[in-house]
This record gives sequence, structure tokens and C-alpha cells, in this order.
Amino acid sequence: MSKKIKKNKKRIDKPHHKRLHNYYKRTGFYMFIWESLKKAFWPIVAVVVGLILFNKYVYNINDGLTAMTETFSRVGVLITFFISETILGLIPPEIFIAWSKKTADPILNLAILATLSYLGGLTAYFIGRASLKINSVKNYLEVKMAKNLKNTSKWGGFLILVGALLPLPFAISCLTAGMIKYPFKNVVLVGLFRFVRFAIYAWAIFSVVN
Repeated sequence: MSKKIKKNKKRIDKPHHKRLHNYYKRTGFYMFIWESLKKAFWPIVAVVVGLILFNKYVYNINDGLTAMTETFSRVGVLITFFISETILGLIPPEIFIAWSKKTADPILNLAILATLSYLGGLTAYFIGRASLKINSVKNYLEVKMAKNLKNTSKWGGFLILVGALLPLPFAISCLTAGMIKYPFKNVVLVGLFRFVRFAIYAWAIFSVVN
């Protein structure tokens, strides 16, 4: 058996997780995760400092959140949040996280918010897939965005990870993943980092909201 055949056989026999590990290491996946986590630190600090300054010099946040809980029903707030998290993340989730602190069951409502955000992202993924049935969208992606989509497809998981952890609309990341036909099972797994983000931001926001 020639050396080339032995080399190819060895490459084929290598376990899938090792090949995946080598691929991620070679393409810089692990460094990307580390850099993303470091980048997530300062936005959290900015949110906390911003809330403190806003609460002190502009408007009492606690009064506003109390009014919000008294004016709008719990179901209404949750439905609004789910729609926002499905359609491009129009409303910052930090507002709803702060709202959950003022409710009778803050941890329960926080868990519901995190779940709705996660499900909203998955829904956005299917919206992205469905948009490919529109000829104008499909032609635009295949012709004018071909190069960008090729690069995005290479690190599709990174896109989901960034959307899940950083203060960027998670729905946009999932919508794009759907458009590039990124495997749904990977979106489901990587998207779980969304719960980590909610836990971290809740820890920071709960320390400010009374």
C-alpha cells in the first residue's frame, strides 16, 4: 500500500469530532469564540453604566417599569417581546429583562423571556428559508451576494453565536442562517447560548433595578 493511500486512509479513519476540532482550530473558530466573549464584556458594562446614569439624571427607571407592569398585562408584554425577537429584534431585550425584575416571579418570567427569544430566533430561521421562494430575493442572493454568502456559510455557526451572545439582533443572525440554508440542527444547538446571554444580562440589570 502506497504512502498516499495510507495517508488518505488515516484521514478517513480519524474520528469525526477530531476532524471537526482540527477544522475549527485551523480556521480560527476557538479564537473567534474567545474574542466574542471578550467583546461581550464591555457591552454589558455599558448597559449597566448607561442604566445607572439614565436612572440618576434622566428618568427613574423603577417608576417606569412599575408603570409598565401596572399598565400592560403579562401576556401582552410576552407576546410583544416574541414578535420583536422574531422580526429583526426591534425592541432591545434589556427592557424586558428589566421588566421581569419588577414582576411577582422575576426568575420565571426571565426564563420565559429567554425561551421566547430563542424560539423567536428559530422562527426567523424559517422565515429566512421561506424568503428563498421569492425569486427576486433568491436571485439577489445568488448573484450579488454570492461571495458574501460563501464566506457566511463557512462560519455559519459563528454568526449564530455572535447573535446569541452579543447585543446584536439574534433574529437577524437566524434569518441570515435560514437564507444560506445553514443546518437547522446547528442553529438549535449554537442558539442555546442565547440563554447564557440572558443570564448574564439579568445578573447585571437586576443589580440596578430595585
